[in-house]
Amino acid sequence: MKRVKLTNKNQDEVIKESIKVLNDGGLLVYPTETCYGLAVDATNSRALSKLLSYKTFRGSKPISIAVSDIDMAKRYVELNEMALNIYKNYLPGPITVVSKSKGILEPPVVSKQGSTGVRIPDYKFTLKLIKEFGRPITATSANVSYRPHPYSIDQLIKDLPKKSESLISMYIDDGLLPKNSPSTILDTTLNTLTILREGKIRFEDAVLKSTLLEERVTETPKETSDFGRWFTKEYLKDLKGSVVVALSGELGAGKTQFTKGIGKELGSKDIVNSPTYTIINEYKYDCNTLAHMDTWRLNDEEEFNRSGLVEHLEVGRIVVIEWADKFYQEIESICSKKNIPMYKISFEYISLEERKITIYGTN
Repeated sequence: MKRVKLTNKNQDEVIKESIKVLNDGGLLVYPTETCYGLAVDATNSRALSKLLSYKTFRGSKPISIAVSDIDMAKRYVELNEMALNIYKNYLPGPITVVSKSKGILEPPVVSKQGSTGVRIPDYKFTLKLIKEFGRPITATSANVSYRPHPYSIDQLIKDLPKKSESLISMYIDDGLLPKNSPSTILDTTLNTLTILREGKIRFEDAVLKSTLLEERVTETPKETSDFGRWFTKEYLKDLKGSVVVALSGELGAGKTQFTKGIGKELGSKDIVNSPTYTIINEYKYDCNTLAHMDTWRLNDEEEFNRSGLVEHLEVGRIVVIEWADKFYQEIESICSKKNIPMYKISFEYISLEERKITIYGTN
């Protein structure tokens, strides 16, 4: 097997070598934003069989694929409204979106239920490789089954059985990768999704101890935004000092639409958008600022602490936090220490159009 050190100067050369490996049905170890992955041509059945031999025991668990963009994804899977929302707002990134396969691909990249998990890696080299290759590659971690996820080539080789190591055609070594968690898997095949997180459980436990203030079912984005305006009139406009509005709900459940209503009612002339990429957006109104935070892309407590949340709270601002359940314990600790009130609002799918929005009072 060959080991190539990736540098800024040799990327084009490494991509050419990698494409040759893939075209020849070989196994390629490559870097991603989560850990080192294992690639074969996802349309080559012989290469896929070789990959399964490498992974040793895997049972019936399917293999995900990586594509360069939404257009490539559309060639192989059906993208419903929920999936399109995720692709538009959260990819590239550490998310695997499960959708119904179009029948072009075969097992093991298609499950028994006829679905395929798709990733768009947030890694420039890998995206360029897939784009130039022109077909999807597999997006499984390079470890064999039940071994640790590899963040360096040395670690991977140390953990590999000799039989699996002998199957590798080339390693692309980009040094020690940040120890980010594997991708979140979102199943959109029924146009709904569920994500389980430890923070979500803490959020829901806290809700049980809070006072129910209002519950409403909305049927359109405008109704969700209008409910945000109502909430602002009733609970935010007359507040003195800082307050946290903690939002919990799945992708597309209405969190940003609700925040649009808050911004509009406060008097901001700017259009509220999701702050996923900037972490916190600021919207001026009167003599103050609405801070709109999204914790989706924060990986750990250290990144959370550097987000700027505390600075906004120290100057007396309303802070709306999407995906607050992801770091609920940390948010609750800050509010408790600084004696800052926090409203907790949950968003739940009832149907494709309907959302149940429940507001709970401050502790």
